[in-house]
Amino acid sequence: MENKKDRLVRGTALNGRVRAFAVRTTELVDELRRRHDTYPTATAALGRTVTAAAMMGAMLKGREKLTVMVKGNGPIGQIVAESNALGEVRGYVHNPHVHLPSNSQGKLDVAGVVGTEGFIDVSKDLGLKEPYRGSVPIVSGELGDDFTYYFAVSEQTPSAVGLGVLVETDNSVRVAGGFIIQLLPGLTDEEITEIEKAIGSMPSVTTLLDQGLEPEEMLRYLLPDAEILDGLDIQFVCQCSRERVEQTLVSLGAHELERLIEEDEQAEVVCHFCNEAYVFDKDDMQVILTQAKS
Repeated sequence: MENKKDRLVRGTALNGRVRAFAVRTTELVDELRRRHDTYPTATAALGRTVTAAAMMGAMLKGREKLTVMVKGNGPIGQIVAESNALGEVRGYVHNPHVHLPSNSQGKLDVAGVVGTEGFIDVSKDLGLKEPYRGSVPIVSGELGDDFTYYFAVSEQTPSAVGLGVLVETDNSVRVAGGFIIQLLPGLTDEEITEIEKAIGSMPSVTTLLDQGLEPEEMLRYLLPDAEILDGLDIQFVCQCSRERVEQTLVSLGAHELERLIEEDEQAEVVCHFCNEAYVFDKDDMQVILTQAKS
């Protein structure tokens, strides 16, 4: 398959009474798979989470950003995803090396690795003193249903969330993406039933993407009268840098830095999000120690 760029589209339907997002995240999810060496079921769980986060980021404005944490009782441990209004996304899982046999539908057993008990926490940095925080219990562990529940309970917006990741036999990501359909006030019962029917009868997200559908075509599949408002490129971006890691080391304080220099003679700090390793030798550490003392 030719590689198409990851992109997200925003649209409305039924005279603005439905808000909709659709996204292709194939390259993003494959980049995370490579960086974190995730096994197939872990790739699917992380991929679904960052796909949801990418669309939630598109609901923000300016410099706003959000963090999604999926804390289930499954073997993958915590899943963390960060995104912003610019389409920049990053994420990781605590245990990338989990894989389970397929579930009864013959699909990757995402609920099995995530767990069916726990919480989804969303924290939004909206530039205010305190971030907005919302938390809901995990209802299925498949994640699409769980984000649907999050919007209904935490943001009081009835929504349908579809998320999918298709992994090749060589573990690479064939396609990944998703949609969010949000019902706004003013819809009739008949219109809601129509939308529910369309969502219920549509093929999976990965089937549509694998057939080559673009995100806007995926939206029109669900909402024939969808009007596309705008689009956004989605990409993996990590904000880590050597300078930032230095500041983190300075913040450890002189006592802890002296211990590190004495015991290890160097420090290696690995970024959770991109797996980039930053190595500071003895001379670097002395300079950081001087900064910490001042």
